[in-house]
Amino acid sequence: MARRFNVAIAATAALALGVAGCSSPSSNNDAEGGSSDAGKIESQVNATDPNAKGPAKEVEGARPGGVLNVVAQTTPNTFDPTDIYYVDSNEIGKLMFRTPTQFDIRDGKAVLVPDLTDLGTPSADKLTWTFKMQPNIKYEDGTPVKVEDLAYAIKRSFAHDVYVNGPTYQQQYFKDGDKYKGPYKDGDTYSGVETQGTDTLVIHLARQFSDLPFYMTFPMFTPIPKAKDNRQDYKNKPLSTGPYKFKTYQAGTSLVLEKNTNWDPATDAVRHQYLDGYNFQWGGDAVKSQQAVLNSNGQDANSINYDDLDASLIPQLTGDKREQLVQGQSSCNIVWQLDTRKIPLEVRKAIAKAYPNDQIYKAGGFNDYVAEPSSTVMPPSVQGYEKYSPVPDLTGTGAGDPAAAKAMLEAAGKSGFELSYYFDNTKPITQQVSQIRSDALTKAGFKVKAIGVSTADLRTKKGDYDAPVNMGQSPGGWCSDWPTGGSWFPVLFQTHSIADGQSWGMLSDKALDAEITAVADLPAEESTSKWAALDKKVMELYVAIPQYYDKMAVVKGTNVGTTTGDPTMGMPNFANMFLKS
Repeated sequence: MARRFNVAIAATAALALGVAGCSSPSSNNDAEGGSSDAGKIESQVNATDPNAKGPAKEVEGARPGGVLNVVAQTTPNTFDPTDIYYVDSNEIGKLMFRTPTQFDIRDGKAVLVPDLTDLGTPSADKLTWTFKMQPNIKYEDGTPVKVEDLAYAIKRSFAHDVYVNGPTYQQQYFKDGDKYKGPYKDGDTYSGVETQGTDTLVIHLARQFSDLPFYMTFPMFTPIPKAKDNRQDYKNKPLSTGPYKFKTYQAGTSLVLEKNTNWDPATDAVRHQYLDGYNFQWGGDAVKSQQAVLNSNGQDANSINYDDLDASLIPQLTGDKREQLVQGQSSCNIVWQLDTRKIPLEVRKAIAKAYPNDQIYKAGGFNDYVAEPSSTVMPPSVQGYEKYSPVPDLTGTGAGDPAAAKAMLEAAGKSGFELSYYFDNTKPITQQVSQIRSDALTKAGFKVKAIGVSTADLRTKKGDYDAPVNMGQSPGGWCSDWPTGGSWFPVLFQTHSIADGQSWGMLSDKALDAEITAVADLPAEESTSKWAALDKKVMELYVAIPQYYDKMAVVKGTNVGTTTGDPTMGMPNFANMFLKS
């Protein structure tokens, strides 16, 4: 399964703590202004609404017209729907790519609703799912969307040698997913997907996958006509089924969207078309851009910046400027990894005892607007989260106690145990954070080997599980692909996670594998209540030191209307946005 890097934690400060993976991918996101408590993370509830229908509920105060400017420092890597995994391109993609199912954000909570199809019906053995497609959906060119186009898009997703960034759950869960290599290599005949009549999509599974309807919100499930698939060039002008379509696109720099006149709001329970268009601009300095948006001179009043709020701007958020702050939740948890293959449990406990959470948090430049200390595997925004009593020294807070850790290390007969990790030695913040970590662990009696590498090499080095280090590997965090425990435990803690390159702690325990599979195979309404027990069990293995749950805090111009967040992405909900005048 490919990892997805959250744009909200791609800043230098976040790199000091570790590179996070997968979002996708929940919460009160419509808080504007006030103190940082307005963005406090709340627990998600298990929510689906199989009867939801278009048109989407109107946003209070919304008016039509105008073009919204959207700016950010980080550049989306692709707009090919099969290849999308990063949260920024995923959120932007919701304006163009309708999928079988989708999330409707209600009072800050993600509710799964029908989009192109219903929510699916499983067979008695849960190995076959049937999805009924709603009629009269068209592409931007006016041609009808066919159920065969949905099937072809799924087949296309198996061409992972071409679309290397896209999600890969289908390779594990879909029938013969480990054998089929996509339509370019193996042709259109694939046993995992079939169509019946003009409106029925059937998916055959290799194993039970109760979260399949959640997975089908991903852009890779948007329909693609086989005749229009020009492979690597498709990303430059993909066909839209949503309210907006490509007008002009300059990869890495800009994207202009205009209205799709063939989108029918009566068929869409989630999206609106208030704006005449969107003007996305990437690559500018985040702090300068945020300051310009706060000043709101000229067109900056019609702009929103989706980079994380820089701490240096917080003092300005008083008076009227407080109304320009948009807070919400994300589905991410940032951690510091401990390799269980190389570090014994008692040593891992000593590391946790000594770990200087507060000093690292401060040196990294984090604040309560963009982060909240974490003490679990799943963040509160994920269905199944439960706030249990924290495992000792795994609270995401505290100055650390090197003296007590040293005594623990001596008692275990491990004085002088060597700890090693990679860090970015090209930036002052990452250097400072590494020094704080190294000093605390050295005082605790460890021998610390911090290996400095360039920014360009860091991601590759941290992702090499055979490298000569035993801490701090990637992913240095995780963001939900959908808001259930099924996008956490089977991905991060089963033996296959090591080979997949996205493991926390590099666990290889057959009994734990079986326990995770047993919960994952349950229907969603039964599995939700069981993830919390697994959460605590994994935390008690000290596979990672939890640091913080990511939160959304961004700024908008004075003419931008009421703005809410999408908790599944930790991004502004672009599909509901409008300008005041």
